[in-house]
Amino acid sequence: MSSSSSTSDRLRVGVVGLGWAGQQHLDAYQAIDGVEVIGLAGKETQLLADLGERHAVPGLFEGWEELLALPDLDAVSVAVPTFLHAPITIAALERGLHVLSEKPIARDAAEGRKMVEAARKAGRVLDVAFNHRRREDIGKLKEIIVSGELGRPYYAKASWLRRSGIPGLGSWFTSRELAGGGPLADIGVHVLDYALYLLGEPKVVAVSAVTYSELGPRGRGGSGRATADTSKSKFEVEDFASAFLRLEGGATLLIEAGWASYRAPEDLIDFTVYGTDGGAELRVDATTAGSGGTVKVFTEANGENTDRVVDGGPGRAHRQVVEEFVEVVRGDPAGWSAHDGSLALSRAEIIDAAYLSAKTNKEVQL
Repeated sequence: MSSSSSTSDRLRVGVVGLGWAGQQHLDAYQAIDGVEVIGLAGKETQLLADLGERHAVPGLFEGWEELLALPDLDAVSVAVPTFLHAPITIAALERGLHVLSEKPIARDAAEGRKMVEAARKAGRVLDVAFNHRRREDIGKLKEIIVSGELGRPYYAKASWLRRSGIPGLGSWFTSRELAGGGPLADIGVHVLDYALYLLGEPKVVAVSAVTYSELGPRGRGGSGRATADTSKSKFEVEDFASAFLRLEGGATLLIEAGWASYRAPEDLIDFTVYGTDGGAELRVDATTAGSGGTVKVFTEANGENTDRVVDGGPGRAHRQVVEEFVEVVRGDPAGWSAHDGSLALSRAEIIDAAYLSAKTNKEVQL
């Protein structure tokens, strides 16, 4: 790794993975002054060449190992299938590079723990891209909860539900070995993250969950989403999951994540909270997650309802994730240890507990 980690120095980065997420990282890096993308890695030969030409990236590699070997590299984004998160991240950290990985951190908490340990040993930053907590509508709801207007939150529920949204039927997404899980691990981790963020990061003490695999095994519910993976995996994961979380202090949280179910055709992303002095709900109905949502706040004064509506936008998503990562890397090295992947690891531990609960039909203590 080069010494360019101060604010005034040029930061040289690489991106592994050429799909939608990788391109989001690439675009975001190139919009930041003083950041230079010097390498791209991916198996899609033509796409690699096209992106390299479009973004004037000098180093183009089919293998991620070659990218990590670039002598002046400072940091790398890992935007590849989940089973590759741990090996690429750990190898990068061992080379002294900072890492921004896509979610989930890994296939399970055991892999995630090795990644966190590698970040701590290397003294480098490991961040995981949770872009939904950066939504403008979620930010406004966070302000309302933090203000104390709703009192003490005691029950919340949140979901991301699709009608036909199984990504790549037969691809790595539907292989338990390659993906680690279905919608709970894929989009449910976003729901879990923004819900716990909104509630102030309470400790989860127990999980009771169920998973269903009703449509995917019959070839239903596919999204037609393009994927570079050409494997023909069996449908080995769930297509719908529900998890009930007991939180320290007595509050509870219900999480739902579904790739496919017979419901309205638009994606639904939502969050509802009931507090001792008020309640609120966020609802985003959209064919993509890029639309703004509406926050409804339910309160009363002198026995009269004082409800109101707060409009919010989608936020800046990966742009903000990447900007914050770059800011941390360029900042005081003393602050790097606070960004070691621990938050993402805690999410993985909860999801592991949910899958164990569904498998054993028992509540799992954390």
